[in-house]
Amino acid sequence: QVQLVESGGGLVQAGGSLRLSCAASGRTFSSFAMGWFRQAPGKEREFVARIWSSGSTYYADSVKDRFTISRDNAKNTVYLQIGSLKPEDTAIYYCAASNIATTSSSGYRYWGQGTQVTVSP
Repeated sequence: QVQLVESGGGLVQAGGSLRLSCAASGRTFSSFAMGWFRQAPGKEREFVARIWSSGSTYYADSVKDRFTISRDNAKNTVYLQIGSLKPEDTAIYYCAASNIATTSSSGYRYWGQGTQVTVSP
């Protein structure tokens, strides 16, 4: 069982940056692939970034070169540094844990409650 709690969201102007954190409980955190997803109002949840237990990463094209995912297994925490923010990045950002390397939300077994990111023009 893994419990995930996101933090770090907020209101930021376009061009700004934020660092989202996701703290995980459970002793097997390091074995999970961790992903970030987001859901904007009226839209489906979409994949943002993933980091495997080895540290390898993968990003959605829409955020590549602007977002950076990282993890600290000693702290049971995964981070998402989001920069050069655009109004279209406004969404609830969720972290999730998976036993497989996938970009599909259905492949993630554990989810946090989400943290709101709002980007003003």
